[in-house]
Amino acid sequence: MRNAQIRRGVCALALMGAVLPGIANAWWNSEWTGRTRITLNTSAQGTETKEAASNVAVAVRLHSGNFDFTAAKEDGSDLRVIAADDKTPLKFSVERYDGVNELAVLWVQVPSVLPGSDKNQFYVYSGNAKAAAEPGDSVAAAGFDAGTLAAFHFSDKAPAGADHQGGVKPEGAISIEPNGLLAASAKLTGQAIVYPLSDKAIVDGGNQLTLSLWVKLDAVDRAGLIKWGDLSLAVKGGKLSLNTGKAELSGGEIAPAKWTHLALRLGLGKATLFVGGAQVAQADAATPALGNSLRLGEGATGLTDELQVSSVLRSAEWLAVSAGAQGAESRLVASQRETTETAGGEEHGGHMAILVKNLTTDAWVVIIILGIMFVIAAWVTVAKAILVSRADKDNRQFLKRFRDADKDLLTLGQGAKHKHSPLFRLYEAGVHQLEKRKVGQQGASALTGPAMNAVKASVDADFVRENAHLNSNMVLLTIAIAGGPFLGLLGTVVGVMITFAAIAAAGDVNVNAIAPGIASALLATVAGLGVAIPALFAYNYLAAKIKNVSSDMQIFIDEFITRVAEVHGAP
Repeated sequence: MRNAQIRRGVCALALMGAVLPGIANAWWNSEWTGRTRITLNTSAQGTETKEAASNVAVAVRLHSGNFDFTAAKEDGSDLRVIAADDKTPLKFSVERYDGVNELAVLWVQVPSVLPGSDKNQFYVYSGNAKAAAEPGDSVAAAGFDAGTLAAFHFSDKAPAGADHQGGVKPEGAISIEPNGLLAASAKLTGQAIVYPLSDKAIVDGGNQLTLSLWVKLDAVDRAGLIKWGDLSLAVKGGKLSLNTGKAELSGGEIAPAKWTHLALRLGLGKATLFVGGAQVAQADAATPALGNSLRLGEGATGLTDELQVSSVLRSAEWLAVSAGAQGAESRLVASQRETTETAGGEEHGGHMAILVKNLTTDAWVVIIILGIMFVIAAWVTVAKAILVSRADKDNRQFLKRFRDADKDLLTLGQGAKHKHSPLFRLYEAGVHQLEKRKVGQQGASALTGPAMNAVKASVDADFVRENAHLNSNMVLLTIAIAGGPFLGLLGTVVGVMITFAAIAAAGDVNVNAIAPGIASALLATVAGLGVAIPALFAYNYLAAKIKNVSSDMQIFIDEFITRVAEVHGAP
């Protein structure tokens, strides 16, 4: 009884183990046909963190490599972001959605990012033409928590340079670079970008402040970043520098002409500087009086993006995850496009299916041409292999009869037919010439030297025709050998050009955006080699076999003429 209960318990556990993964990978809503799985890797292989981070605003880049823009609505209003349980909707906002160039940037408020894990996942659903934009998701602030006082995206949405809620706008126009870090970025010209930003929320929050921004500076010797009341954040001698009026500290290395994430945390009597998501300096310092005017980029030239101001102290892990998600070269974020047929694992067909899905039109044209070449080469190979095999078999049979013949040398055609034997056809051509000269008939005169030469010339002519028949269509194999790789290379080069042109136009250098296009472009070269290599082996094999048959024909002609001369030639 007890053993039976144990067995039932084991079976129940096994059943749960089989069912639970399916539940975890279930499809949130069948009306949405596609989704993109986003993974935040906080292990040593990604951006490593030691503690959990909560309510992080994660930037998500969507592109043709991880998102099906053709199935989504033109304005992206069918987008939905769902947690890893495939049940809980997450708050998000859209900074950019460009269906024509197939690029989008979303801000997703992730409730918790676990440390040391590659299982931090959520899903971006799309592909429902009947879906309407949800009010909660259409709010620009939905991707950020209540602690975010302002987030300036500098996106190409009007008004340019306003914060995520649209309540704080710059005083005057600012210059925008369309292809920036995430979407558009602000140009730093040395003149300050002024924001009427009040410090009331920071004072009410216990004088806690977190500032973060991205910069790409032309020069790092001396550049002003933020001037807000008594607080001054700048770059001096390639290092991030803070001056609160009563305290100073600096640290970190900032390279010119390179996107770098910078952050400042002030509160609880401490000031901490971060560069690239890592802490570089800390000192005792009180939050100074800030006032109602924030000046950005005074004395600096280059680009800036994603200035975020929070009235809470962000943890080091929060800043690391935030910077890792926004940076184009980070190992934190991985993404993969899925459909209802591929949910919960690799796409059917594995990596090859991913490559095929990302093939450009020009690559398809090249691969189709190569496919036609492969079919033709295969047909020539099979046809020639059968022809040569049958010719070799019938040649051996006829040659045995010919060499065994004595007085019936000229009557071998009356016996068994050797329809696939080139030697037999040469023999018949020779006999036909001899019959025209009545050789072997009663009263016929012996063959003279010129007559023998005429018979041999006629048989030689048939030999040329037989040889041409054996080598017919072999040129198609040489075309496949020589042309296949070049056609494939053409498809690859054009595909790479298109990929890099799209990246240049969009300003998105994320490896996830480049990899699918490059890998798919290389598929054309693989297809070209796939045509050329079998054709090369087949050509060499068939050429050797045809050469052997051709040699047999040459030897047979000499042997035939010699034996005829011995029997029927003039003494």
